[in-house]
Amino acid sequence: MGNSDRYDVVVVGGGPAGATAATDLARQGRRVLLLERGGRIKPCGGAIPPRLIEDFGIPQELLVARISSARMISPGDQRVNMPIEGGYVGMVNREEFDPWLRGRAQAAGADVQTGTFKRLEEGEDGLVVLTYVQKDEQGENACEVSVKATAVIGADGAKSAVGRQCVPGSDKVPCVSAYHEIVESPPAANAADFDPKRCDVWYQGRLSPDFYAWVFPHGDKTSVGMGTAQRGFSLRGSVRELRETIGLTGATTIRCEGAPIPLRPLKRWDNGRNVLLAGDAAGVVAPASGEGIYYAMAGGRLAAEAVDEFIATGDPAVLRTARKRFMRDHGKVFWILGIMQRFWYATDKRRERFVSMCRDPDVQYLTWQSYMHKRLVRTRPMAHMRIFFKDLAHLFGVVRPDSR
Repeated sequence: MGNSDRYDVVVVGGGPAGATAATDLARQGRRVLLLERGGRIKPCGGAIPPRLIEDFGIPQELLVARISSARMISPGDQRVNMPIEGGYVGMVNREEFDPWLRGRAQAAGADVQTGTFKRLEEGEDGLVVLTYVQKDEQGENACEVSVKATAVIGADGAKSAVGRQCVPGSDKVPCVSAYHEIVESPPAANAADFDPKRCDVWYQGRLSPDFYAWVFPHGDKTSVGMGTAQRGFSLRGSVRELRETIGLTGATTIRCEGAPIPLRPLKRWDNGRNVLLAGDAAGVVAPASGEGIYYAMAGGRLAAEAVDEFIATGDPAVLRTARKRFMRDHGKVFWILGIMQRFWYATDKRRERFVSMCRDPDVQYLTWQSYMHKRLVRTRPMAHMRIFFKDLAHLFGVVRPDSR
């Protein structure tokens, strides 16, 4: 290995977390290798909040749709519409969004290569030796390549290969199996149960026994998918049934994708020496909602800041600050959403009451404000108090599930 094989940081994984970390580090003048496996798109609804667009400078032309409401469908077929007050949800196509992020990293100075992580070893000179299988222009495996780096960021998704080798406990995080089909969106005049400006979330045990199914429009394409942690449940069968229910059986299928989605952040993101995890590899997908893009990019930015400081100081303890800062900013939201998922998603009877709660104007306002701005809303303390007592009423069955 010569000087051309020496980097400050190797980022493994070119999704939102890895590409964000690579961009930020390259902008700080660090020599960065961004290693992208290629040939795979993660199943994702593609929703991004205004906070992400502002914080990460996402151009409007990447938005393929602006969603103005969400509809919750209960096991008993309650259909509760939740309009967004004073905002919107942006929708992106990951097959366009992720390459744009990688292109921005490259424009910032990162070296972007297509290849698959193989192994990581400690060099005698204190540097990390990372080996990957480089792919040729046709996407075929070509040869093993080894590079040296001061630090490595593992942003290679749930069940991260970097994490499994380097960070104890990363192989034990529970996951939801997610699957979706990207189909052509129907014409506006089509009789299908579909609105191009509305996201539908299906809380029905027949479609997902412990999570939910979704219909998320992306302009001329639509994501129809579901998730579950229950082994043996038919993911493809569920999506087929959902497509039949909403009248999209005949819609042209463009592609099908599946992947695990972590259910909670790992207790540790670093190896105490020179490796730090980010994005799905660190488990930063919001419980209950499954939202991951914003949290991946936020985690990628924090990872870049921690690694930049590590390179400057040589103190591996600073790598821990990425997780500490993330949990300080988002830990309370994750805790609340985790409790909500474990309780309200447990049975169809509880999900019926959960969807009924979504009719409440206070619930709708606080939900959308927290989603769009990524913080717990404190401007309406009485709304929080009202929700608390209404939640107790639903919990103990004091109100009917379809009560308005």
